[in-house]
Amino acid sequence: MSLRDSAIVAYAETKVMDMSDRDVWVLDAEILESLLVKTGIEKAEIDGLVLAGLTSTGAGNVFWAQTTADQLGLEVDFCEQVHIGGCSAAGSVARAAMAIDAGLCNIAFLLFADTGRRENNTTERSYRREWIEPYGLMGPPGAFGLLSKRYESQFGLDYEMLGKLAVTQRNHAVMNENACEKLRKPITIDDYMNSRMIADPIRLLDCVMPADGAAGLIMMSKAMAKKKGLTKTVIPIGYGERTNYGGAMNLVDTSLSGHQAAGAKALKQAGIGIKDVASFHPYDDFIIAIMLQYENFGFCKQGQGCDFIRDNDLSFSGNLPLNTGGGQISAGQAACSSHNLIESVRQLMGEGGKRQMKNIKNALNTGIGWINYGRNWGTSAALVLVPGE
Repeated sequence: MSLRDSAIVAYAETKVMDMSDRDVWVLDAEILESLLVKTGIEKAEIDGLVLAGLTSTGAGNVFWAQTTADQLGLEVDFCEQVHIGGCSAAGSVARAAMAIDAGLCNIAFLLFADTGRRENNTTERSYRREWIEPYGLMGPPGAFGLLSKRYESQFGLDYEMLGKLAVTQRNHAVMNENACEKLRKPITIDDYMNSRMIADPIRLLDCVMPADGAAGLIMMSKAMAKKKGLTKTVIPIGYGERTNYGGAMNLVDTSLSGHQAAGAKALKQAGIGIKDVASFHPYDDFIIAIMLQYENFGFCKQGQGCDFIRDNDLSFSGNLPLNTGGGQISAGQAACSSHNLIESVRQLMGEGGKRQMKNIKNALNTGIGWINYGRNWGTSAALVLVPGE
């Protein structure tokens, strides 16, 4: 067996909420029930549980995965929590496939749930308290502000092209009924350019909005899916991951990231080139992160990201659709940052509704995990998905 011998047979998600009106375990149960109804499997058949570790609600509980299994009444042979930040959703797919391949479980429930706005139990111990925050660089907006200024000094930066990304994603979110209602309002490039400055040159409409919500997947072998009559599937055919890119170097180019290595590995496994990618679903916590990923994955050369954005139609009906559910920035950063992964699966199953892409030959999904000291980001991931035959 291999990665591509596994299949995603169902997905589910709640609506993204500014603040949840239900407890996280209630959301978990809603996702599980929806997946059981979709697949027709019995709860007792689930013998694997894979949780994304990017949860503010569960951050204070070192037994979060086991506690969640207990709350849901699941008895499993494989219980895993994936701790690679915003790469955890894509990483969960790879790890579930490995567990199925190794015979550690047969049917895996992948759960991405967080109510950090309602109940935040995070205590972060890292360099930030000692070396960053006392000097006035407060959180990710400040870090991405420095990164943006550095890029601009190297190559120049056309902010209207970043605005095009923001507008494209917002147009998709307006069509997505599960996007946070607060964000389902059209914007223009002028709106983007005139939005409030947060950490120069990061504007309000560059930034992701933390929100609450849950999502999940069911995975099993392709053979089992066929046996159970589950014909609408999505297959992972390539995965790459890199943590602490350039970590041993004293001075790095912050416009480069581990996506160069992770992307090359995922595409090689998938047997495709970057020009074969039919749709792109990149992790988006800040708009410039999308542009940097175009460069690091090789859609264009370093320093040419804005030109690439100008020359391509990134709408759901365009030549290279971008985050057709709105991305995190326009749908809300919820459900352990799994939104773009769930949207990839939805699109490849042909269930995108009025924003359905025409070309569903494949989808490239990415992750970004954590911001480390003086570098780009801590973990980079790439996952290539195709519709099942």
